[in-house]
Amino acid sequence: MRSSAARLTLGAAAWIALGVAAFLLFQSEQQIISQTSALRTFDLHAREASDALADLRVSQQAYVAVGQGVAFWMPKVATTAASVGAALDALRQSATAGARTALDQAASTMSEFDSIDKRARDYLTSGESLMAADVIFTEGGDAAATAARQVETARLAEHQALDVAEAALRKQQAVTMAVAAGLAGFIVLVLIPVPRTGASGATAGVGTSIGSSASLGLSGAAEPLAPVTPRTNPPIAPATVLKAAADLATDFGRLRDLSDLTRLLGRAADMMDASGVMVWMGSATGADLRPVLAHGYSAQMIARIPPVPQSGDNAAAAAYRSGTLQIVLSRPGGASGAVVAPILSAEGCIGALSAEIRGGAETSESVQALAAIFAAHLAGVLVSAPTENKEPKAAAN
Repeated sequence: MRSSAARLTLGAAAWIALGVAAFLLFQSEQQIISQTSALRTFDLHAREASDALADLRVSQQAYVAVGQGVAFWMPKVATTAASVGAALDALRQSATAGARTALDQAASTMSEFDSIDKRARDYLTSGESLMAADVIFTEGGDAAATAARQVETARLAEHQALDVAEAALRKQQAVTMAVAAGLAGFIVLVLIPVPRTGASGATAGVGTSIGSSASLGLSGAAEPLAPVTPRTNPPIAPATVLKAAADLATDFGRLRDLSDLTRLLGRAADMMDASGVMVWMGSATGADLRPVLAHGYSAQMIARIPPVPQSGDNAAAAAYRSGTLQIVLSRPGGASGAVVAPILSAEGCIGALSAEIRGGAETSESVQALAAIFAAHLAGVLVSAPTENKEPKAAAN
C-alpha cells in the first residue's frame, strides 16, 4: 500500500484498537480486583459471625455450669446473639443469590435459638435446672452449630460466585486481546511495503536466469525469486536519462562500422552501470538465439556459449519469444541482477539485449528505459544491415 493517507488511517485504526483493548482489559482487571476485595471483606465478617456463634454456644452452656452465675452469662448471651444478628444482616447486603439463601436460613436458625434460650431461662427461673440443661445442650447447641454451618455455606457460595465471575471476565479479556491482536496484525500485514520490481506493465518473467554460462546465468531452470540487493548507486536523474538517450540516438545515426557499434555498446554499459552487455540475435529459422556482440566478456567466454533455444527457461529466450522486457533480480552475496530487452522490428522480435547490472539497480526504471532505448536503436541498425550480416560473427570487448 503506497497511499500515505491510507497508511495513516490504518495506523491510527490499529492504535485505536489497541487503546480500546487496553482500556477494556484495565476495566475488567479493576472489576476483578474490586470483587476480590469484596470477597475478602465478606470472608472476614463470615468468620467473625462463626466465632460469635461458637461464643454464643459456650456462653449459653455456662448457665448450668457449676460455679457459674446466670447473672453474668445471660446478658452476655443476649449481647452476643444481637451481634450475630447484626453480622448476618450485614452479610446479606453484600451477598450473592446463593449466599443470601444460606444467610436467610442462618437468620431463621438464630430466631429458633432465641426461642430455645427463652425456654432455658424460664426453666432456670422456676428452679428446673435439669430441664434447662437438657434444652441448652441439645436444642441450643444444635441451633448454634447449624447457624455456624449455614454461615460457612454462605462463605463458600461467595467463593464459588467469584470464581465463576472471574472466569467469565478472563474469557472476555482473552477474546478482547485476540480481536485486537488479529486486527493489529492484519493492519501490519497490509502496511508492509511490497518491493517494486520497477518493471513496466509490459515487463514479464522477473526472477528467471539470463542465458547459459555460470557467470552469466545463461541457462538452466528458472530459480526462485530472491530478495533484491539494496542499491548502492544513486538513481539516475530523469534529465540525465533524457540527455544520455539523445546522445545515444545521435551517435547511432553516425554509425559506420562494427567498431563504432562496439564502442556504443560500451557507452551503454557505462550509462546503465552494467558489468557486461550482450547482443543476442535470432537464427534464420527463429528457433534459437546466439550472442553476436558483447562488451565486458572475453572472446573465449562468448565462444563457449551454446545457442539458446527459443523455448528455453531463461530471460533471454523469454524476451525473444514474448517481446517484453525481462528482469533477473540480484541476490545478496550472489549473482548480479540483469535487464533483458527485446530487439523489436517490423517483422517481430529479432533478438535481445542483456545487461548485467551492478548494485541491484536492475529494478530502476531509468536503467530499464535505457536498455529499451538501446535495444530499439539496435533494431534499426540490425534490420538495415546487409543480409549476410544479419548474424555477424561474435565480437567482444
